[in-house]
Amino acid sequence: MRSVLLPLITVLLACGVLHAQDGPTPYPDSKDSALWPGQGPVRAFDWMHDNRASFWKKRAQDRGAVVFVGDSITGGWKLPAMRAAFPALKVANRGIGGDVSRGLLFRFKEDVLDLDPRAVVVCIGTNDLSAHAKPEVIAGNIGLLLDQARDRNPSLPVVLCTIPPRASPKAPLRKPQALAELNALIVQLAQGRDNVVVFDLFAALAAPDGSPEPGYFRTDLIHPSPAGHQRWGELLAPVLASLDQGPDVAANK
Repeated sequence: MRSVLLPLITVLLACGVLHAQDGPTPYPDSKDSALWPGQGPVRAFDWMHDNRASFWKKRAQDRGAVVFVGDSITGGWKLPAMRAAFPALKVANRGIGGDVSRGLLFRFKEDVLDLDPRAVVVCIGTNDLSAHAKPEVIAGNIGLLLDQARDRNPSLPVVLCTIPPRASPKAPLRKPQALAELNALIVQLAQGRDNVVVFDLFAALAAPDGSPEPGYFRTDLIHPSPAGHQRWGELLAPVLASLDQGPDVAANK
């Protein structure tokens, strides 16, 4: 049987019938929640497909990077500025605007873990809150992300960011305390997990009263401004350095 199958496979490969995957796995139907991992709201907008197709083309060049992943809070951090914030590290940005924790859970393997990252920086959940998901549901999805990372590489360093402050009149929270509740759960998620550390992005970008520090946010008071991303980088750099990532200056050039 083997002597028959091998020539057949060779012919199929030559004809292009069998081939390696040439793009990211398509999102499930957003109208069928049962097809998605985790719980809570799902989103699959057109630009998300485009973003993932672009990420796919960069897989080889971004292999071994410190990978930042999340929604527009991360995605809006322009790569030149991110590289400037971490000049000794190879970095890659896998943030997608509008993403929720279930969306990240679906794409985490292909967009992040398959890059064999040196470390992962995760910030996800603010869009779940906008969709009025319960903090414990969001935290459950983030916990599944951490499980994926551990199962793929038990020694992979993961920096889990708290959600920054927000005061957008266009996306008010049904329960204002939900943000604080989610951040408390994010801190708890890191407890007892080797190689997972929490970075308090909320505190980094908050005014003394806990509201968004205006200089660190765009006018919508939900997305970090360039100064906000710079602040994030300044405070995060020593955290990444403590993970013993080692110098990698040439990789970002």
